[in-house]
Amino acid sequence: MNEDFFVVTIVCAVMTILTRSGGYLLLSRFTRLPPRVDAALEAVPAAVMTTLFAPAILSGGWREAVAMGVAVLVALRLGPTATLVICVTVLVTLRSL
Repeated sequence: MNEDFFVVTIVCAVMTILTRSGGYLLLSRFTRLPPRVDAALEAVPAAVMTTLFAPAILSGGWREAVAMGVAVLVALRLGPTATLVICVTVLVTLRSL
């Protein structure tokens, strides 16, 4: 690893902290969120999950696709931690077969 790696890591960490704290400070000024902003914020987790997992489904095999299908079904009933644990277990089990 070279010096550039550490510089990029520090810059990314600082930018992440600034954007997260900036968003919090901006939203804390509202006593009640407008309905459109609330709807947009509700859609963020699904959008992030899609951008993270769509490449895995498209470039992976059938095992990854099955694990993602299980993730969708489990996420409808359980929280993110349970979804992650169950889907990782399904994926590891399918890969070991």
